[in-house]
Amino acid sequence: MDSLAYRETIGKKLAIGKEVLYLTKEECMSTGLDTKEIISITRSALEAHGKKETEMPAKIGIHPLKNTFFHAMPALVPGQNACGMKWVECFPQNPARFNLAQTSGLLIFNDMESGFPLAIMDAIWITAKRTPAVSALSARHLANPDAETFGMFGCGVQGVEHVRFMPHEMKKLKKIYVYDISPSRMDSLIEELQPEIGAEIIKGSSVEQVVKSCEVLASATVILEKPDPQVKDEWLQKGQTLLICDLDSFWEIETMRRADKFIVDDIGQHRHFEEAGYYPYGMPENIYAETGEVVAGIKAGRERKDELIVASNIGMAVEDVVMARAVLDRALEMGLGVKLPL
Repeated sequence: MDSLAYRETIGKKLAIGKEVLYLTKEECMSTGLDTKEIISITRSALEAHGKKETEMPAKIGIHPLKNTFFHAMPALVPGQNACGMKWVECFPQNPARFNLAQTSGLLIFNDMESGFPLAIMDAIWITAKRTPAVSALSARHLANPDAETFGMFGCGVQGVEHVRFMPHEMKKLKKIYVYDISPSRMDSLIEELQPEIGAEIIKGSSVEQVVKSCEVLASATVILEKPDPQVKDEWLQKGQTLLICDLDSFWEIETMRRADKFIVDDIGQHRHFEEAGYYPYGMPENIYAETGEVVAGIKAGRERKDELIVASNIGMAVEDVVMARAVLDRALEMGLGVKLPL
């Protein structure tokens, strides 16, 4: 469907230019998009990015407090009629200071033909789902296909969703180790997910134990201006796959530099982070490919069983806007949301 045809379809349910659909987090969740659908939607965004069929500048950031950020994340995916911008914030001290989530955000989705906004929606549910979908797809292409063990560092929202998503792409998964500085978060994750996950979920006793027990590892901790690596490079071995959502905050930079394949989701975005003061020890120069290039088949994924592969996926706006289109389409079909006048 081209952009004019898509506009006509939306225009049958929304007065474009006169009103905008507002969707809360609960309404986004109520669209019923399931894990398999979200992985498929995310795959389409990654493939488009890998084929250079998108327009996406690097995240624009401001940082009002130490280790906090606001990011403006615009993107255009013409082939999927997806255009918009996510405005997302992360304040790690929110739970302790205000009893609020550390992350919040909104997404504006626009009509490609007129430019007018079509929807304003919660961005946190979208972020919570597309991030582990990227990691799961990365595991599909980069992990050893017979891998039976997965380790998750961080048991917040992203940790929960990673454990939920990973079995969909790691077909032989038998054991999942989880680790968090908060024992209660580990207990909560296991209590919530064990009934729906076929693999055994194990409470890790230490970072080192999890690293040495797992073939595939993922981290979703806090992105720090000054890294505080918890995983020693010497603990890692050939054949492991690392899926990083937190830059170099949790891992020693030497691990990325010695990897047989070091992959990032968007080179320009990582360069921008380096210019903003992250990667204080320098961004690794041994970048093999972008994630989308691997997912699209342009670059090979894992080629040998003994490769140490590191994929650093810090999140891309193309994933958000493609997800937002799916949410909007389903919401209009279901009559969800509130139409607000412009």
